[in-house]
Amino acid sequence: MIEAQPPRRRRRSQAESGARAVHPRLRHHRQPDVILRLQRASAQGSWIEEVAMATRERSSDGDVTSYTQGQNPEPKIREYFYYIDHQGQLFLDDTKVKNFVTCFKDQHFLVFFFSRLKCNQSGRYQQDFPFLSLCGRERNFLRCEDQPVVFTHLLSEAGLEERLSYCGGGTKLTVPFRAESLFMHPVSGRVYHPGPERGGGVGLVCSALAIELSSHFEYAPGQESTGQPTHFLWGGHRHTLTKELEKLSQKMHVCGEF
Repeated sequence: MIEAQPPRRRRRSQAESGARAVHPRLRHHRQPDVILRLQRASAQGSWIEEVAMATRERSSDGDVTSYTQGQNPEPKIREYFYYIDHQGQLFLDDTKVKNFVTCFKDQHFLVFFFSRLKCNQSGRYQQDFPFLSLCGRERNFLRCEDQPVVFTHLLSEAGLEERLSYCGGGTKLTVPFRAESLFMHPVSGRVYHPGPERGGGVGLVCSALAIELSSHFEYAPGQESTGQPTHFLWGGHRHTLTKELEKLSQKMHVCGEF
């Protein structure tokens, strides 16, 4: 008779635990509270999307949120509906499970889509889908968890200016990196940077990149846990943060915190 073995304790995955792994270089960072704020901001995004999805399903009989992918509102016109999350991943809006497996990854398509992005002034779905990407007779409506532009990588190459890449476009979708213009939201802890005007003029820095950059923020004495950074140490320079996005945000119409 084989002796029964006690059940092995299964290790919880990152997704189950709700925790985000900290970059190895930042595990012993001097500002753990800042990293925790960024991690909470990232985790909060998934919760916000779940609530939003439930709300859309309950109100799907209304004119504003009711749609069919590929619908023909008029002859030879097709309409599609998309969603971008706080990590810069693009999905069809009605995709039930949104993760890396189900997001769009083809760089040619992503560059084509986001290079044509603009504010939705079409008179259709403007409230729920504030942005629009036109492709001939095709209307691609976009809503976002936070911002329509999400910076995912900082591109550095010797002899060239540093640039932020966004929305999976690699070197084909970039803006110059302006260290002094970084802005940490005082409530959510999320980090923002100026973006292309067609996308509203501001972009969200994805969580992984924001955590890496957080080691370069400098705070007023005693304000590391609750205050906003005042300077950014980068490239051998101490940049005074301008907070220009804080002023701009009061006049902008975008999806998330602003």
